[in-house]
Amino acid sequence: MIVVNSLPNHCFKLLYIHIMSFRKILHSSQNTVTGAAVILTIAVLLSRILGLVRDRLLAGSFGASIDLDIYFAAFRIPDLVYSVLFAGGVIVSLLPLFAENFIKDKEKSWDVINNILNIFFISYIISAILFIIYTPQIISSMVAGFDEASIQKTIALTRLIFASVFFFGVSSIFSTILNYFNRFVSYSLAPIVYNLGIILGIIFLSPSLGVFGVGLGVIIGSFFHFLIQVPSALKCGYKYKFIIDFKSPALREFFGLIIPRTIASSSSQINFIFITLIASGIGVGAISIFNLSNNLRYLPIGIIGVSFATAIFPLLSKLWAENRKEEYFKEFRKIFNEVLYISFPIGVLIFILRNEIVDIILRTGNFGSTAVTITAAALGLYFVSTAAQCLVPVLLRGYFSLKDTVTPTIIAIVSVVANICLSFFFVGVFGGDNFLVNFIKNILELDGTANFSVLGLVVAFNVGLILEFLLLFYFFYKTIGDFGIKKIGITFLKILFASTVMGITAWYSLPYLKTTFGSSFVGVSIEFTIVCLVSFIVYCVLTMMLKMSEIGRVKKIILRNEN
Repeated sequence: MIVVNSLPNHCFKLLYIHIMSFRKILHSSQNTVTGAAVILTIAVLLSRILGLVRDRLLAGSFGASIDLDIYFAAFRIPDLVYSVLFAGGVIVSLLPLFAENFIKDKEKSWDVINNILNIFFISYIISAILFIIYTPQIISSMVAGFDEASIQKTIALTRLIFASVFFFGVSSIFSTILNYFNRFVSYSLAPIVYNLGIILGIIFLSPSLGVFGVGLGVIIGSFFHFLIQVPSALKCGYKYKFIIDFKSPALREFFGLIIPRTIASSSSQINFIFITLIASGIGVGAISIFNLSNNLRYLPIGIIGVSFATAIFPLLSKLWAENRKEEYFKEFRKIFNEVLYISFPIGVLIFILRNEIVDIILRTGNFGSTAVTITAAALGLYFVSTAAQCLVPVLLRGYFSLKDTVTPTIIAIVSVVANICLSFFFVGVFGGDNFLVNFIKNILELDGTANFSVLGLVVAFNVGLILEFLLLFYFFYKTIGDFGIKKIGITFLKILFASTVMGITAWYSLPYLKTTFGSSFVGVSIEFTIVCLVSFIVYCVLTMMLKMSEIGRVKKIILRNEN
């Protein structure tokens, strides 16, 4: 009897111990680059995996349907408002400002945070009121190709999702605090719990509430994105105060830093609004196919381009500030070549394995064979810009290390304008029967696929991405001088040769594997794994034969341990 009664107490004690251990980990500080990098890398990978699970559940639950089109369209205006209010550069802009004030006067640094937080509250309330009033007009224009019932549904869902802007705005400010105090665990868990919120919405709410259940999942996820960071921020010393000072020098400095990033980020969101407008007129499923393929193409960019660029940014900033240009050129060239070394063959494999990738991730439930085929074709087209997309974050960090945020902003605007114009053009071209359409159909092995016009949007988007890369590269070269263009060119030629041989190997081995393992989920997964492993071995052997130093340096930068 005593043993039975002690069991609940023992369980509660174990639960308490686990909770306290989790709290200790949650509030822990990572004081080395290695410790922070490991946590951030694991978190990014887990978040990306959950993102793929989310998209698979969305595809399986709704298919390439009008409901899924409505879901993706409903994000466009909230994302734009968030970009205008806080963009993607809060941490980049606010962190150095907070750090500078914290060293001089801790109390003043918290006042800066509270001032910006309260001004955000006011900005959000004003924008929310205006948005609620004018939503019907805005959405009706944005999805003009929808029928009236779908437009009304998009309006309602957009208003619902708009609440997430508030939580993400506050969350971005707390993220700045956590980054300064090296509390990367809470910061890294935020995007993970956000994706979990959407996944739970799809599983538990969408069966009864439809796409609005997913919208509620977005709100729940964004709330926990904010909430999980609060305890650690409080642990760092944050206390809320009602402070509003529009004349604050720190506030003026903050807006001076963030406005160029806001313009660049907003122009990107405006681009997606026009893409949504054009896609809404193509037909049901066009918005879904574009967004799902776009999410897949971003996977290597987030893991490779952003991670490498983030790792090298502090060093580049330090070298340029100390006028050590030769070392700056050397380090920039090294990271540029390393990203190129990894991303280019991945682009080749994305093209060859496009059907297998979409089969594994998206083919389920209501996402049928036609949707799989056209989504895979869209994903395959991104291979031409994969390396350029991964290198853009590196080039941007190069500009930021020079404290130049204006040039990238102008280039972003030019690229977006070009993309919008090209989108109208290519959708018209791909809606007809001509040499270019037939050529791409043959390359992608398409025949009579529905909504082929959506590929015009993807082609235009690719051209815009490549244009942005070329302009960034050219003006960076004009700004700092020759940082080793000839050496980069030689490296590219070696990578091109090795990737071509690797691609031919993968291309000819895939049909044999299909015959052996079949078209089931397990069979396709085995085929994908074998081709990737064989391709990896072929590429590594060839690059070693070509005596490329990047293969060794890539390993070193991943395991970088400088403080």
